[in-house]
Parts: sequence; C-alpha cells; structure tokens
Amino acid sequence: MNVLFFSSKVYDSTFFNKCNAEFDHKLTYLEVPLNKSTAVLAKGHEAVCIFVNDEANAEVLQELADQGIRLIALRCAGFNNVDLEAAQKFGMKVVRVPAYSPHSVAEHTLALILTLNRKTHRAYNRVKEGNFALNGLMGFDLNGKTVGLIGLGKIGLVTAQILKGFGCRVLGYDILKRDEFDEIGIEFTDLNRLYAESDIVSLHCPLTPQTHHIINKESIARMKKGVMLINTSRGALVDTKSVIGALKSGHISYLGIDVYEEEADLFFEDLSDRVIQDDVFMRLLSFNNVLITGHQAFLTSNALESIAAVTLQNISDFEHGRQLENEVKA
Repeated sequence: MNVLFFSSKVYDSTFFNKCNAEFDHKLTYLEVPLNKSTAVLAKGHEAVCIFVNDEANAEVLQELADQGIRLIALRCAGFNNVDLEAAQKFGMKVVRVPAYSPHSVAEHTLALILTLNRKTHRAYNRVKEGNFALNGLMGFDLNGKTVGLIGLGKIGLVTAQILKGFGCRVLGYDILKRDEFDEIGIEFTDLNRLYAESDIVSLHCPLTPQTHHIINKESIARMKKGVMLINTSRGALVDTKSVIGALKSGHISYLGIDVYEEEADLFFEDLSDRVIQDDVFMRLLSFNNVLITGHQAFLTSNALESIAAVTLQNISDFEHGRQLENEVKA
C-alpha cells in the first residue's frame, strides 16, 4: 500500500524502512504534522500513519476521505486524537499499536522517580562546575514507600513489578480487577485510598473523557502533603494549573512528567533558538523540583522495532482483507 507518514522523524524512517523489507509497502515520510492544512498532502495515498499529536478530528478525516484515504494507522497506543465516530462515518478503519514495549515506559517512569528523588540531574551539573557540596541533594529510600498506580494495563503492571523489586508497597486502581494484580502483589483499591496513602502517584491510564484532568485541585487535596506525582501517559490527565498551585504551596513536593497537555506546539521539535510562548509550561520549568522530558519514554530501539513491525502488519492485514486485531472502533 501507499502509506504517508505525518510527523515523522529520522528514527521513524530508519526503523520502518528496515522492517518494511518484509512487507514491501510504499512509504513516504513527511515531517509536518497532520492537521486541516496538511491533510490535502495525502492525495495519491491509501493510508496515513500518524502519531500522538497529529490531529484527526472530523474536519481532517473528511479531507483525508476526500483524498482517498481508507486507513488511519496509529504508530502508538493512544487514540484520543482520532474522532472514531467520524472515521466510521467516512468508511475509514483505524488501527493502533496497543503494546510495543511496556518496559520502555515503565523504566522511564522509574528514571523520573529516581532522578527527582536523588537529584542526580542537579548533582551532575554541580560536579561539572567543580561544586561537590551535598547541600540540597538529600533523597529518601524507595524501599518501604507506598506507590499508587492509576491504570494497570501492560505498562502499569511492568511498573508495579519494578517497584516491588525496590521493596515498595504498590497500590493500584483500574476500571477492572484481574488475577495478575494479586500475583504481582498489587493492592487493588479505590482512588480515595490510593490518594490518601501514596507517597508517589504515577499515571498509566489512557486519556478518555472520564480520565481528562483526573489529577485536579480536588484529587490533589486528597493526596499526602509532599507527594511525588509522575505522568508518562498523556498530558491532559493532569490539570497543569492546579498542579502549579500545589507546587507553590508545597502540597506536591516533586513532579516528573514526560507529557504535557499543550505539548503539540512544543515537543518533538528543537525550539532552543526561540522564545517559548507557553507561560504555563515556562512556569513549570521555574521549579527546581520539577523534571520534564519531551515525550521520550517510548524511545528505545526495542520499542521502535516493535512499533514498526506491528504498524506494518496492521497495514498488511487491511490490504489483504484479514481481520484487524488492533482495530479501534467508536
């Protein structure tokens, strides 16, 4: 099939071209994101491959359908940026990569926790300047701490396994309870207890209308004073302004995020020679107890190999009329 990639980077073309030797699709890569202005570029293709910040609302999907696009292939797990009802209306199929490397995101979650706790990023900069003072670098033992995980899918479960290895008590919340939780040693509970007892709260749930701003002024008020909040899932799970207020008051003592609710205009680009206009984001950067990475939790060679293989298999299944195991429906 003729497939057009939006928001592509060098690592996308590298891994997809290597994997495509097995599938023999015609792949074209564009760096521009998909939106109402760029959708017209899909003319002459049968499918588009999009990423987390591409816009696939009803207006964009209408334009893609007019250009002959029959398949939307997401090279990620989340699909909150796609209007599934509109896709169905226009006769378009939507597929995704439900699991690529849960270890990549889970391990990045731990990297954020450990860096914030032991302040290795600050120590690194001090030592480079010849400053070996330890003032302000004190952390705490993870062993014995209570960590609350919101969302117990594949990533949440791997995160729980790693945390158990550190000797943490793990509380977990999800919309369904499964036998795996007991096997790992997760204490399945409700959100109120999770907020009240957790020293660290980490988000691993998808973004849906129900989880939008699940972390807000009210939920923060139910958390322990001095809590650490981690988000490696989707930015809009967190009401950023409420978190800033809690950082200022000291109710939240540590914040580690790999995602941001207005990241579409920032992440995946080099903006080092510009003045960033997002005042809320810049306020976050002003805190010395906030650690932000630019949506890189997925970025391991293992994950990229898996993403390419599953995405191209999804496209081949559609091309040959096979059952779409990873289809997303309204």
